[in-house]
Amino acid sequence: MTTETRTYTVPDISCDHCKRSIESAVEPLPHIESVDVDVAAKTVTVTGGDPAATEAAIDKAGYAIA
Repeated sequence: MTTETRTYTVPDISCDHCKRSIESAVEPLPHIESVDVDVAAKTVTVTGGDPAATEAAIDKAGYAIA
């Protein structure tokens, strides 16, 4: 099975606190291999895990996916 990498645009990312909040929400999810939050690009790149669970975790952290 190939591990999927997805990139989400999250316009509300503006600082390192945002980065840590999203990483803390997504990293503990099952089967997550990596999470990269790019503050400048306002993107979250996630490898592994369930897309619906990832999106829900980002939303629960207080950030809307564009």
